[in-house]
This record gives sequence, C-alpha cells and structure tokens, in this order.
Amino acid sequence: MPNPSPFPPIPPTIHLTMKRPNTTSPTPPRSDDFSTNLEQTQESAESPRKPDLRHLATVRQLADQLVAALQSLPDGDLVAEIIDNALKLLRDRTNRGDIKLINKALKEIRYALKIFAPYRHIHKVSMFGSARTPESSPDYQQAADFAKGMVAAGWMVITGAGGGIMAAGHGGAGADPSFGLAIRLPHEQAANPTIAQDEKLINFKYFFTRKLLFVRAANALALFPGGFGTLDEGFEVLTLIQTGKSVPMPVVMIDHPGGTYWKDWLHYIQTDLLERHLISPSDLSLFKITNSNEEAIREITRFYNNYHSVRTVRSDLVIRLQRKPTPAQLAQINTRFADLTDSQPFRVAGPLPEESDEPALAHLHRLVFPFNHHDHGRLRVLIDFLNDLPAIQQ
Repeated sequence: MPNPSPFPPIPPTIHLTMKRPNTTSPTPPRSDDFSTNLEQTQESAESPRKPDLRHLATVRQLADQLVAALQSLPDGDLVAEIIDNALKLLRDRTNRGDIKLINKALKEIRYALKIFAPYRHIHKVSMFGSARTPESSPDYQQAADFAKGMVAAGWMVITGAGGGIMAAGHGGAGADPSFGLAIRLPHEQAANPTIAQDEKLINFKYFFTRKLLFVRAANALALFPGGFGTLDEGFEVLTLIQTGKSVPMPVVMIDHPGGTYWKDWLHYIQTDLLERHLISPSDLSLFKITNSNEEAIREITRFYNNYHSVRTVRSDLVIRLQRKPTPAQLAQINTRFADLTDSQPFRVAGPLPEESDEPALAHLHRLVFPFNHHDHGRLRVLIDFLNDLPAIQQ
C-alpha cells in the first residue's frame, strides 16, 4: 500500500527504544522555589553526558527525514533549522543545565509571540517604572492618566504586570487593551488585579526573554521614575536604538508636574556622558523628557504621523512613509541630511523587489538612501522632519 504519511518511510533497520515515563517523579517545584526562578547567569558546573553514538546516529537519521519533509511546508525550512540546531546540543555534549536554559527561553519566546500575534496591527506602548510606587504618589496617578490617554488614542499598553507604576498603567488602561509581562522572582511577585486573570498575561522565568518582548512588541516606550530595573530597561532601549539594533521608536521619560527625577538624570547624561564625548549631541534626540502627559502622548503619536517603518535592503535604508516628499522637499532633505548618506543622494521610490514579502505595505511611499549606519540620533531628526512635512495631495 502507498504510504499515506507526508514523511518518507522509516527504513526497517532503524529502531528506537523509547524510555518509559518516570511515574514516580517528584512534584514539580512551586513557582516561588528559589532554584526554579533563579536566572542562569553563570555556566553550569554539571558534567555533560556522553550519548551512545549508535543511538545518536539513529536519531540523526530520523531527524534528517523530518528535516527533509519540513522543506515542503511554509517556513518549514526555519523550523527544520531549529530542530537541526537542537540535535547539535547532543552532538556537542552540552550539559543538562545549559540545555534547560535554551529550552525554557525558546518556549517563553514562542508562547509570548503567540499571545501578541493577533494584535500586531495595533500600536503598543511599553511602560516602565518602579513596582514600589504607592497609589498615593503623584507618579502613580501620572502613569494611570498616561495609560488612559494612550488607550483613548487607539493604543494598547504593555507593563511588567506587577504593582506600582505597572499597576497604575494597567489600571488606567483597563484589562482589554493591556498586556502583562510578568517575571517570576525568588520572592513571589503577584500580578496586579487588572491583568491577573487576563489571557494576555505572560509569565517569564528569564529577564532577557522578557526584555526582548518589551521592545520587540512595542512601537513606543514610556519610562516613569523607578529603580535599577527602570534605568536598566531605559539604557538598554536607548543602546539598541543608538546602535541600530532596534528600529527607531519614540522614547518618553515622564515626571509628574514639579518632579525632577528625569531632569536630574538628564544632568548626569549631559555632564558625565556628553561632556566627556562618550555619546554624541544627536543622541539626545533619541528621547524626550516631559512632565506633561499630553506632550508625551503627542510625542508618541506624532512619530507615526507620516513615518511608518524602516527596512534595510542591501546597503540602503528604506523609510516607509504615508506621504512622499515633493521634489522641493526632497531637495531640502538632500541638503539638510547629506551627512547621513555615503555620498549618494536620497531618492523617492515605490516598494523595492526585496520587499515583495510584505505585500500589505506595498501602498506606502519610500525614501531610500545608503545610510552610514552610525548616526541614529540624526536619523531620528530626519524622521521628525518627515513627520512635520505638510500634507500635500499625493
């Protein structure tokens, strides 16, 4: 009879002996167990185990058949690559602790992307701030009002799902337009009541996977006064944008009226970083400090007034726009921002052939130029200029 399976038949000489599940395994540790929640920041001293080479060869043969079959599925080539790399852990005699880290990180990222996927068409802002901020604090009310204003502007809100500023953000936004990216700590941190029972609450073991989603799923970031975690997240985001490892996006730092937290932070940035030439003057364009929610919301929403997104195609940076520059405006761009190119001029174009995998964006206009890839502060100034172009009939 013909083989009904889409997979190639397994040769009759290949046999696998499957281990029976251990029905006497101990109860999984509680979520507040220290060993369960410990971030693996050091290499494990556990000795690697040497696999049986004949058994490993048999597994490799079976995997090669699966990898070959996956090639006929959409994106199956990439899934096949994941499987192939996973099997190399056995070949490399990777110890069990390191395999656990890889496995858990992959599972966390996969699940988080699944939760975010239905909402990709909606803009989102990630909010950072102290978990210790009490409800009586003006920062708490400022964060709640900001989140409420962003939802009114059609945005969704992402916070760390805990208390303080995170609870304020979810409370101001409400559950429906909220995502919670919770972190499991050795001392249990409960999710705030607004997001605790929502399907958009995602629990992470690792800070690095959680921080990835805070940035990757967001179209803007808002920081309120906070401790080490807030400053860590703020500096990391600025580093990613400054180095081009993240797409451009608005970053606002919000104090309550009369507050000086971010003003004091800016003083440090200007005197200890800028004056020592550790950053460039244009890097100050990567963020905005304000004590007005209205100004913060305007800064975020204005960023997408004309600008849509960017993509690199070979040596060119492609800026996708709602409105294309007129010939006169293009001439002005070539004069004011010539320092951003490698001696080649800016040009207006339609979608490039390499963008055919994004047909939903084919209607957008393109500003194309060979970006020097080192002055992302100036790139932000260019985006602001494009957003301020008057709406002229295209």
